[in-house]
Amino acid sequence: MNMQVSLKGKPIRLAVLDYGLFRVHSGPRDVGICGYVIQTDAGETVLIDTGFPQKYAKDADAATAQDSLGGFGQVLSVTADNMPGPQLAKLGLSKGDVTLMIQSHTHIDHVGDMGGYPQAPILIAAAERALPRPLYWSGKQAMEWPDADYALVTQDFALGDGFDVLLCPGHAPGQLAFMLRLPQTGWVLLTSDAISRASEIDEKFAGSWDVDLAIHHGDRLMQMAAERDALIIFGHSPEDWPTLKKAPHWFP
Repeated sequence: MNMQVSLKGKPIRLAVLDYGLFRVHSGPRDVGICGYVIQTDAGETVLIDTGFPQKYAKDADAATAQDSLGGFGQVLSVTADNMPGPQLAKLGLSKGDVTLMIQSHTHIDHVGDMGGYPQAPILIAAAERALPRPLYWSGKQAMEWPDADYALVTQDFALGDGFDVLLCPGHAPGQLAFMLRLPQTGWVLLTSDAISRASEIDEKFAGSWDVDLAIHHGDRLMQMAAERDALIIFGHSPEDWPTLKKAPHWFP
């Protein structure tokens, strides 16, 4: 079912969730896997992305082999504590508190618990949801679409006052990024994998699903951030991750 969603309130705080650490062979570079929680002054709780599937916390080696992920990289640390439930608990929340789940795109390190919030609609790009299955990875075990109410994004739009959803295909067909205005922090750009790390701009987004689109939207996002003097939180920044403020702490 396709539905329309909007927030009643304004964002009042943002938390970064720690879904573990992964080593990408090219580089190599060690990158954090993150999700986000945004709460509004109307009591809404928005969750963006859910990390690796639970099986990676149980046996990362077996899961990596099952999904044929080893040619791309290696899980360095994905534990039970890096699953969405325990990460939400650090903020005093439970999975049942989530009122809207947003899927930035459907690669394996973002989509692991996508179906874990039956009470909440899923906001996702129409181009991503139109795929036969979530992108996941190249292994034999394909993930199916959860049975849920989906709200489909076809263009940039204001999800609420001070919460813009930005359609930025390039890394993936339906890649989303987000611009939030917080009471104290001000504007925050969550690039997700539209810009995984600052160096990706100079690397011209090599390896993207559509390089030209990735470059276009990368430039667009950086211009928007400059115009609003926004704090930028990249999707997988090896430089920023070790010191990035994470749950249980909030950006106010």
